[in-house]
Amino acid sequence: MKFDSVSRTIAAAVVVTASLGFSACSAAEVSNVRDPNAVRVAFYGDSYTLGTGGSARENRWSTAISDQREWSEFNPSVNGLGFINNRSMFGDGDLPSLVIADDPDIVFLTMGLNDNFSFDARASDIRLQITDDFDRLTTALPDARFIVVEPFWYTDERPASVETIITWVKDAAEEIGADYIPNASHWIEGHPEWMASDGLHPNDEGYAEIAEQMDRALRTLGL
Repeated sequence: MKFDSVSRTIAAAVVVTASLGFSACSAAEVSNVRDPNAVRVAFYGDSYTLGTGGSARENRWSTAISDQREWSEFNPSVNGLGFINNRSMFGDGDLPSLVIADDPDIVFLTMGLNDNFSFDARASDIRLQITDDFDRLTTALPDARFIVVEPFWYTDERPASVETIITWVKDAAEEIGADYIPNASHWIEGHPEWMASDGLHPNDEGYAEIAEQMDRALRTLGL
């Protein structure tokens, strides 16, 4: 099943500009305060990792799992970002560069949702950029542990591109020897009560569910 062009354009625009609830700061505004005695964890993601749709920063899943483990969190994730989608619009906010400069111990890669809105026109570019990003990060951060999360999804309707991008991300994770967390695209499926009023992003309850699922997955990895 494919999105028609109107639905795809509307969905992409809302994901990029969403400001419901928690008001996300730009990548340049992200605090770089770190505890030298704590494990440093960086998150490379989009609005679902930034926490858009939630009521407060501390309710996003990345902060929840970091607090549980006493990790020092660095999360410069950006609304609407994909491996290809909206990549050029953020200027100095190139997330791989920010992650590399932060020199974390662990890197979470949670990208791919927004690329579905460019899939019909740029599928080959998306596939190449996934590999390029993964190679760039692992080359620059040879001592970091990489955790690749299956790309999130936000509706029960799943165009064919969702599974294709998931496969490309999983294959790229295997190529770099990263840990891989499957099934994340289904974690809030079938629960409209876990979605914010924009219908695109989780609310606090939705992020709590993602945090619980992520916690379980990380425990299986010994984290």
